[in-house]
Amino acid sequence: MSTSSSLHHGGRLRAAAHDYRIPLQHWLDLSTGINPVGWPVPPLPAEVWRRLPEEDDGLVMASLAYFGGQRVLPLAGSQAAIQTLPQLFTTRRVGILSPCYAEHLKAWIAAGHQVETIAYEDAEQAVERLDVLLLTNPNNPTGRLVPPSILRSWHARLAARGGLLVVDEAFIDATPELSMLGDARQPGLVVLRSLGKFWGLAGIRCGFIAAEDRLLDQLSERLGPWTVSGPARWVAQRALADRNWQTEQAMQLTQASTRLADFLNAHGLRSPSGCALFRWVPTPLAGELFTAFAQRAVLLRAFDGGLRFGLPGDGPQWKKLEAVLNEVMA
Repeated sequence: MSTSSSLHHGGRLRAAAHDYRIPLQHWLDLSTGINPVGWPVPPLPAEVWRRLPEEDDGLVMASLAYFGGQRVLPLAGSQAAIQTLPQLFTTRRVGILSPCYAEHLKAWIAAGHQVETIAYEDAEQAVERLDVLLLTNPNNPTGRLVPPSILRSWHARLAARGGLLVVDEAFIDATPELSMLGDARQPGLVVLRSLGKFWGLAGIRCGFIAAEDRLLDQLSERLGPWTVSGPARWVAQRALADRNWQTEQAMQLTQASTRLADFLNAHGLRSPSGCALFRWVPTPLAGELFTAFAQRAVLLRAFDGGLRFGLPGDGPQWKKLEAVLNEVMA
């Protein structure tokens, strides 16, 4: 079982197939929260593979258009920012709203900061004593959302004394009206975005960070040239520009998430929260249920206190999930 304190990630399907002695082709992977449909990548021109990445290839303009005129720095996935950002600061008192994507905790500790995990209910008071407050919004794994009005209040209080609010928005693209990215030019605010989840393009390792220019310049200098490959830049530019697909997916994913919640609730797995890309089931039996599903070739993501269910893709995947739910919950 993978818990919130471990650094195992979703999608370790080959390892699960080995551990449970079930051939790879029989598995339904619901462990990642990645769009199971994904943006349809067209064939790439041959020259994309032969040339070094170029900053004037059109990605800057496509990202400016998609992110509402906000400057962003492309990265090899938001993971590159997660690992590097803490290295830009001297020792800080860092609070991470938990549960949270475990790589954030690992990176700030590794950089020598004083780090603590904080319950959402304690965030208001914690803002007064922290230098850095970090959260995933929607929360990963629960899907809990902190409204932009509250985030702006926290940011103002932190920034007033030179502090920093870091918001990881890896799962927010289906609800862009809830994003803080439009405020990210202000000092004291960092927003992370990803192409891996909503677009289903985790394999190209492309993400973005938005912040004030000074911080972006420092991060760019630290990372050096060619952080995103030429093929990844080519795909990202076109995915960001495909507004029709984005609109259609936001609607379809939201509907699929509601359908998944109904499935789970109907089978006795209460799902009180989630987002367009996954549902959260709080349960003290997370370990046992994870194993029961895995024994039937359905891979979930288990955390301390609950399970995260990603979305099935096509009709046969929904039928498999329903059949396994019937077996496990019988």
